[in-house]
Amino acid sequence: MTDEFYMKRAIRLAQKGRGETSPNPMVGAVVVKGGKIIAEGWHKKYGQAHAEVNAFNNAKVSLKGATLFVNLEPCHHFGQTPPCVDAVIKSGIKKVVIAMKDPNPLTNGKSITKMKSSGIVVKVGVLKDEAEKLNEAFVKMKKRNMPFVIGKIAQTLDGKIATQSGSSKWITSEATRFLARKLRAEFDAILVGINTVLKDDPSLNADGKIRGLKKIVLDSRLKISLSARLFQGCLLSDCIIATTQKASQQKIKQFRNKGVTVIVCPEKQQKVDLKWLFKELAKQKIMSILIEGGAKVLGSALAEELVDKLHVYIAPKLVGDQNALSSVDGLKITDISKALKLKNMEVQRMGEDIFVSGYLKK
Repeated sequence: MTDEFYMKRAIRLAQKGRGETSPNPMVGAVVVKGGKIIAEGWHKKYGQAHAEVNAFNNAKVSLKGATLFVNLEPCHHFGQTPPCVDAVIKSGIKKVVIAMKDPNPLTNGKSITKMKSSGIVVKVGVLKDEAEKLNEAFVKMKKRNMPFVIGKIAQTLDGKIATQSGSSKWITSEATRFLARKLRAEFDAILVGINTVLKDDPSLNADGKIRGLKKIVLDSRLKISLSARLFQGCLLSDCIIATTQKASQQKIKQFRNKGVTVIVCPEKQQKVDLKWLFKELAKQKIMSILIEGGAKVLGSALAEELVDKLHVYIAPKLVGDQNALSSVDGLKITDISKALKLKNMEVQRMGEDIFVSGYLKK
């Protein structure tokens, strides 16, 4: 078997931790000896053992002389657990194949150097692109101290998310909505504007989510009520209201006394300064954000170049009204050559609906 074969296995194992390892990366490890896999493991949950240690603990035979395949350089620093590089050296592993270096400055190449100094053969770069895509949120956080942001849209073929009268339930099919709710479980946080809360009163809960999903509401005047559904079925501290100094100080105190997290942000064009907020959320180890609504919120985030990727669910329906609400509002592009473009697009069918995803060209 080739190095690529075993690395693909390591990446598949890493994916099992999706939604549960943040702010750590997803990592899988495969140990091979004599042409056979003798042990494997993955990082299952933040704060628990890392992939390499789990693999070593699963081994039924000696690791001496074996080869370790791992999609990310073993950690070099003490965090919730001891450095994995020390466990690798102690194990008797003779060769380590790594997909990508750890972008975390606390490790970044240090473990590779340490293993080589200990006599271990190290190979780096096998399926690097696949490994970087798997942990794109972790990579962005470590390189730019900003969360990875995906904008979600559910729209008709002519780009509408509601009729002129505001009717919007339901544009996509029930099956598509179920899959979209499951997607929430992969993120640290979901973000909406206050108008979405006042109009739809969503719960914003995720299907199958074990770790708490942060719910962020942009509410510059603090119009939200404590009776809103999003405060139900979760820890109130996981509900984050981003407001401004124009909000009632008494109401801010009331929400905080109830346990709700309230962040008072600077204003930009009479709204919450999104760039400032996202930097603040990164400090709180929120590594990935799903923007679910509404059109103005997504438009503002796109205008600020804060969105990395779009997920667009398209229903085979037409509204046919220029005054109906479009899926993105606020970019005000007058020259079509300057329209935002997507790259690395993927398209798939979801029953009658179509799912399109792509990365924003910077």
